[in-house]
Amino acid sequence: MLKIGEFSKLSRISIRMLRYYDEMGLLIPETIDPFTGYHYYSEAQLFTAGRINALKDMGFKLCGTAELLGCWEDREALERHLLAQQEAARLQAEEAARRLRLLDTALERLRKDEPMKYDVTVKTIPERYVASVRQIIPNYDMEGQLWSIFMEETAHMRIQDGDPCLCAALFHDGDYKESDVDVEVQKTVKGTYPDTEHVKFKTVPAVQVASAVCKGSYDQISAVNAAVASWVEDNGYAFDGTVFNIYHVSPHETNDPDAFVTEVCYPVRKK
Repeated sequence: MLKIGEFSKLSRISIRMLRYYDEMGLLIPETIDPFTGYHYYSEAQLFTAGRINALKDMGFKLCGTAELLGCWEDREALERHLLAQQEAARLQAEEAARRLRLLDTALERLRKDEPMKYDVTVKTIPERYVASVRQIIPNYDMEGQLWSIFMEETAHMRIQDGDPCLCAALFHDGDYKESDVDVEVQKTVKGTYPDTEHVKFKTVPAVQVASAVCKGSYDQISAVNAAVASWVEDNGYAFDGTVFNIYHVSPHETNDPDAFVTEVCYPVRKK
């Protein structure tokens, strides 16, 4: 048997944490001397301590560690938990990478003392015939779900691209929302096709827009939005419809975010 101090050294878990694990029922001493109150652990419990350390290093919270220890011999159940944690870690890594890109860009602009500028122009996008998918999705980052639906339900149709072929996303809520966003994706097409369960074919009228084109990752879209919106206010125009983005070069064409080309469009009218 090992005293708590000895067990602490061998397990690399502080005495304070061992007492906390005891309170949680996560790692209970093998025995407690009724006269001295000393806590004793068995050598076999070092394996449990090692598993707790390993799970902690993987990012598991202590509240879920007891469940994982309980199913340690159930390989299928353990694999499900590990896969779920792996996916969570991957998403966290992507978010950390996104923040790093934003910091890199901000520092680069600061060092150059040159705030990024976007050229805003007013133009008319002509009437066009489009295939459209519109749904409420969890958040803006899930827009890809709509494009997946589009591809799945039209794959057998041999749809001809419009000329020009414009792929766009319209944001119908009007203002920014944290969740449950109303988004529509459109692609200009030639020919006549039957509607599917989710894909609808329709004619979209011509629209006058104030727009700006940016090259690079979608992290800068907020800055482009701000630039266009400011230009509209400063140049005697009023907002007049649903904001949309046109994807001239998107993840469908390249995996390199620096090569994306996106046009932010605000429908406008003269005041």
